[in-house]
Amino acid sequence: MNYHRPFGPDEYARRLVETKSRMDAAGFDLMICQDPANMAWLTGFDGWSFYVPQAVLVHAWEERPIWFGRAQDAKAALITTGLPASNIVGYSEPLIHHPVGHPFDELAELIVSRGWGAARIAVELDAHYYTARCHAHLTRGLSDAKLRDSGELVNWARLVKSDAELGLMREAGRICSATMDRALAKIAPGVPQYEVIAEVYHAQVMGVEGKFGDYTSLCPSLCPLIQVGEGTSTPHLTWTDEPLPDNTLIMMEIAGARHHYHAPLTRTIHLGKPPGKIVELTKVIVEGVDAALEKARPGVSCEEVEAVWQQVLNRNGIKKESRVGYSIGLNYPPDWGERTASLRPGDKTELQAGMCFHFQSGVWLEAYGAAVSEPFVVTQSGGERLCDVRRELIVID
Repeated sequence: MNYHRPFGPDEYARRLVETKSRMDAAGFDLMICQDPANMAWLTGFDGWSFYVPQAVLVHAWEERPIWFGRAQDAKAALITTGLPASNIVGYSEPLIHHPVGHPFDELAELIVSRGWGAARIAVELDAHYYTARCHAHLTRGLSDAKLRDSGELVNWARLVKSDAELGLMREAGRICSATMDRALAKIAPGVPQYEVIAEVYHAQVMGVEGKFGDYTSLCPSLCPLIQVGEGTSTPHLTWTDEPLPDNTLIMMEIAGARHHYHAPLTRTIHLGKPPGKIVELTKVIVEGVDAALEKARPGVSCEEVEAVWQQVLNRNGIKKESRVGYSIGLNYPPDWGERTASLRPGDKTELQAGMCFHFQSGVWLEAYGAAVSEPFVVTQSGGERLCDVRRELIVID
């Protein structure tokens, strides 16, 4: 099969070295990854199989990772990872949704058979698809091992992007920009909300300049969000079949994705003449984002970037309680965040060139809200925007 892997062997070798170094520092012999983004980052594995138990194993003494998953998905692992067949292990089909048995019974057996039954093992307790039952069966099958939470070990290894990854982030940004422009062209009084979202999905997959958006865009790690009228006072509503009113406020958050690397973006739109208070709120948000991205340079802490943004808001009588940004990159549903660094008070993570964030500038008040968010890359000259869409309250008459 002619399958084009997004990265070469050297990239995956670098990632494995970085992961093993972090494992050694944390006192782990074996890392069990069930987060599909971590599995993909370590091996290239790409399949819609994360709804059943699966994992990638990294052992300190092993040259290559081991993929463990449903037997019918083993061929997908062979195609997408380049791992040798001996490192691809499929578990028994009857264990899927079994009332008593579980795939991780066989994972425990595999680990014991390799002589790792008493190892110091890292597991991803906070990964979306690592269930309580997964952990229970693994713990029971590895009674001599020392299982501890990984503390998002691999997620943190992903924080600084390589040049190859940044290339995909920038492509995702161009896809997102084109998608938002298509959505803005579709928005008009009387148009049902779902028709706007249908336009978003089409544009996400079509991509730009021959660079398609893969299925993570078709079903993004976080689906397109749209709020209308008073709905803009809360951030995570989705679409309905209601037609857009003649005079209303709209907030929309979407993303572009390229080989599962995400660039999310939010814009605020007003149909008809906007009230002055919304115009002013949006201006303050744009000013705050500009100031924060100017600050976002290597050596500056996450909380220092947030403080600059907060100062602009405070001068104008506004305060944002929730974090204003989070790291982004490679991901799978249900989220495009990496669950590592956040732009918020108390996060002293020091920025490095190549880190990527979504500066989510949403301000949600009692009856309305606004956001003009930006995905960006940390560079020596400040935050480099990944998208290029009008940074203002977009008024559609």
